[in-house]
Amino acid sequence: VQLVESGGGSVQAGGSLRLSCVMSGNDFSRRCMGWFRQAPGKEREGVAAIDGDGFTAYADSVKGRFTISKDNAKNILYLQMNNLKPEDTAMYYCASALSSRLGNSLLLRRGSYNYWGQGTQVTVSS
Repeated sequence: VQLVESGGGSVQAGGSLRLSCVMSGNDFSRRCMGWFRQAPGKEREGVAAIDGDGFTAYADSVKGRFTISKDNAKNILYLQMNNLKPEDTAMYYCASALSSRLGNSLLLRRGSYNYWGQGTQVTVSS
């Protein structure tokens, strides 16, 4: 499995970005997929995730602003980010699990995922 992210960049606060992650490999539609982020000096944290049934989970800090979705025909995972804030500045990573269902408590946990992309940088200025 290989994951390649794109779509990062620099925006002003209040702006929007859409991240994409293309997965090469099998069973994309059945896997749990997630977006994580890591700011300098901080641990990597779960931002949004979606399981094989389409169930989604979001970190409290992004609820109502970020939307995760996927195109199973193209093996692409998306993260639409609206109303961006300076505290959203981080490297964003796409991740894939072997499981199709993890449950709400595990979907945003780093240890639930088996494969990771290289990341795409998001910088939000005030």
